[in-house]
Amino acid sequence: MLKNVRTELWIAALASLLFIPFLGNVHLFDWDEINFAECAREMLINHDFGRVFINFLPFWEKPPFFIWLQMLSMKTFGVGDFAARFPNAICGIFTLVLLYRTGKRLYDHSFGILWALAFVGSVLPQLYFHSGIIDPWFNLLIFMGLLQFIQYFQQKEKISESPSSPFKPIFFSGLFIGIALITKGPAALLIFGLVIGIRWIFLRFRIYFSISELAVFLVGMSLFSLGWGLIEYAKNGPWFIAEFIKYNVRLFQTEDAGHGGFPGYHVVVLVFGCFPGSFFFIHNQLKGSSDTPAQKDFRLHLFILFWVVLILFSIVGTKIVHYSSLCYLPLSFGAALSFRYWINSGNRVTNWIRVPVAIIGGILALVTGVIPFVSDQLPKLKPWMEKDPFAQANLDVVFHWSGWEWLVGVYILLIVVAFLRFSANRENQKAIYTLFGGTTIMVVLILWSLIGRIEALSQGTSIEFYESVSHKDCYVINYNYRSYAPYYYARLQPQNAPILKYPDDVSRSLDFWRDSLLSHPISKDVYLMTKINRKENLENYPRLKLLWEKNGWSAWKKDREIQ
Repeated sequence: MLKNVRTELWIAALASLLFIPFLGNVHLFDWDEINFAECAREMLINHDFGRVFINFLPFWEKPPFFIWLQMLSMKTFGVGDFAARFPNAICGIFTLVLLYRTGKRLYDHSFGILWALAFVGSVLPQLYFHSGIIDPWFNLLIFMGLLQFIQYFQQKEKISESPSSPFKPIFFSGLFIGIALITKGPAALLIFGLVIGIRWIFLRFRIYFSISELAVFLVGMSLFSLGWGLIEYAKNGPWFIAEFIKYNVRLFQTEDAGHGGFPGYHVVVLVFGCFPGSFFFIHNQLKGSSDTPAQKDFRLHLFILFWVVLILFSIVGTKIVHYSSLCYLPLSFGAALSFRYWINSGNRVTNWIRVPVAIIGGILALVTGVIPFVSDQLPKLKPWMEKDPFAQANLDVVFHWSGWEWLVGVYILLIVVAFLRFSANRENQKAIYTLFGGTTIMVVLILWSLIGRIEALSQGTSIEFYESVSHKDCYVINYNYRSYAPYYYARLQPQNAPILKYPDDVSRSLDFWRDSLLSHPISKDVYLMTKINRKENLENYPRLKLLWEKNGWSAWKKDREIQ
């Protein structure tokens, strides 16, 4: 037990070093990161902790749990990018410790470490713990709910022995799923229900639960989710919850805000985004096996989870990278099973793994090593972007390099070479620990060396403008493009927020408010940001003056007319 506790403390300490430092060094990214951070900031200002607001208008797209976490973080550290991302760093620590603990209980100490390593050593799974989006907590809560259900199921089916009552795990299963419901919405119950339903099909629809156990699950699930819903209904009526439900239904049926894609979109995301773990997972799908009935059952539940999430979000109209992020947990489990096979068998790692690792790792090494030397040549790409003046002008951004960034490419190349050499000599344990330990650090190095430059290229100029007017009592608006950046980085205050003229149509209200600011005499200055290819019709507002245009962005100002 002492060894296990010591290992968990080491994992927590190392995860803290990976996830917490430099969280606030790069601006939050539009839309999701800035959107949720602004909701938390407005919750602090409004002192309304039951309802989510954006632009000081009701925001029914997301329930409040993750916003609560960000709000508490901002209460502790102050409003800022570090505080907005800090909850996910904590989620990362919890997740890695949980994976180790679950893997150790299922197999042994070594497997627990391998599972945690497979997760943190893959690119996207680690990257999201450096972010300020909802999905890491949403995924963790669903996973915890499923783990508790598996424990309950195995007790009922006598697959594993446990002295505890089945009521305890089924209650906590419902509790975690209920919290997931108020983290991101009904997708939590849909995914969980599909996994359990498919597992039930494998049992040929045999009933294994009692009415009392089902009631305990529903009580646990309702404790927070129904509690929040009832409080919201009692305070404000059904409108907010009805809009929330309608939004989630629409999200599954149609492409949201242009986020479309082909049916295999998430397959590509998982194969390349979860490099290098994805290739070990594929091997396990083809060859992996488990030993005891409990291990086989656990493996079945997790791979049902993987395919449910992958198929479900391949079907829905909206395609966003992190929609399939719940797949990362079963994917890393499958990769860890593959590690276990290669380490125990002593066989030479198959070329179906070695070749993709060599190719993709080599491309990563080349790109990260060359970018610092070719970034000043980006303007030469302009002729290829004639149809997108905004993207053309973005290439005028001037990058400042410290001089060491190219070494990241060398580092990646050394990792790949070492993996290939160790695996060729059948030193599989060294090969796996070298590759995944190396890619764990690689993700952090890429974040430090490149993400800030990507942010500067995509949105840095506009955010610097918003920050420059954040101390002024003024109106700040974006024109003809969607962004949450003006609210958060200009530190929007309630007295400068729009009025909901049309309660049933927020979009129409915003258009009316924006036109009123630009058309009528006002008592405060108005600052406006748009893209250089989307400034049409601004000439219709004669009092609006151009301040500057730079890197694809166009900044305007209208002086106040009423003293």
